[in-house]
Amino acid sequence: MAEVLSQSEIDALLSALSSGEIEPDELPKEEEKQKVKPYDFRSPQKFSKDHIRTLELIHDNYARIISNYLSAQVRTNVKVKIESVEQITYEEFIHSIPNPTILTIFKMPPLNGSILFETNPQFVFQIIDILLGGKGDNKYKLREFTDIDKNIITQVNKGLIGNLKLAWEDILSVQTEIEGIETNPALNQTLAPNEPVALVTFSVEMGKNNTFINICIPYLSIEKVLDKLVVQYWFQQNDEGVLKESRERLRTRLDIVDVSLGVILGKASLTVDDFLKLTVGDVITLDSKCNKPIKLIVEDEECFYIKPGLIGKNKGAQILDIIDKDVENYE
Repeated sequence: MAEVLSQSEIDALLSALSSGEIEPDELPKEEEKQKVKPYDFRSPQKFSKDHIRTLELIHDNYARIISNYLSAQVRTNVKVKIESVEQITYEEFIHSIPNPTILTIFKMPPLNGSILFETNPQFVFQIIDILLGGKGDNKYKLREFTDIDKNIITQVNKGLIGNLKLAWEDILSVQTEIEGIETNPALNQTLAPNEPVALVTFSVEMGKNNTFINICIPYLSIEKVLDKLVVQYWFQQNDEGVLKESRERLRTRLDIVDVSLGVILGKASLTVDDFLKLTVGDVITLDSKCNKPIKLIVEDEECFYIKPGLIGKNKGAQILDIIDKDVENYE
């Protein structure tokens, strides 16, 4: 509520106006009304900023995954980068892509309905050229796709779409199932023209060419999982309290597990004749010195370097280092 002036304040204000000390324009004006934001009911904004941000995080990870996948397929360096995530209508998406193009229609349960994966013709022809022995650095003329073209790119797209499972695993476990492909976008009637969709656009840099890939996700497909498309929900699994409790439970359960331990003191080579002549009290010279570390074996696996010794009246060992099996296998 605006401040109410007293009678003395009103008199002082009127005398100031009559004497010219204050101009009418200088009088305090009413607070401006709150600005109104225009809203187009023909294209309602179904995806919030949080939803768009989460989709961007998911598919930024997806871009890195398919970069590795495509590089392995074509045996050359491929860089995939997410360009934008925006809400548009299905009609706008169809009008924004070339004709012909490769439009792969697939399902991704538990998401509902069909999702569209569009690969630009330049991308398709370049991939096919490289897979068939070419260098993939030409400019390709737009033409109709042959049955061979469709079969080859379907196999590539199957791998691209399959990698969505890795990108979405932090949100929910999904499966992918390709329903078919379409080369004429205008003939695809899976959605109503004014249906809101999230359009995820990627740029693909391969050799000298730069092409595009699009994923069209209808609002109806993710409507039931919108509550999970919030960054706070995505990272709540990493809550430190939950992780600490899980580690304690795991450690408690591991404490009751019995494992067998053994050591390798050293090795020696004997002839069969010397072995047959062994008697009680004989000494066998090993290939390791007494001051050198020896290996501790846990369940038939070499796990630690140790130093043997005594703990009171008992025999014991001090762990010196961990044997890195992964590095040894790699080398």
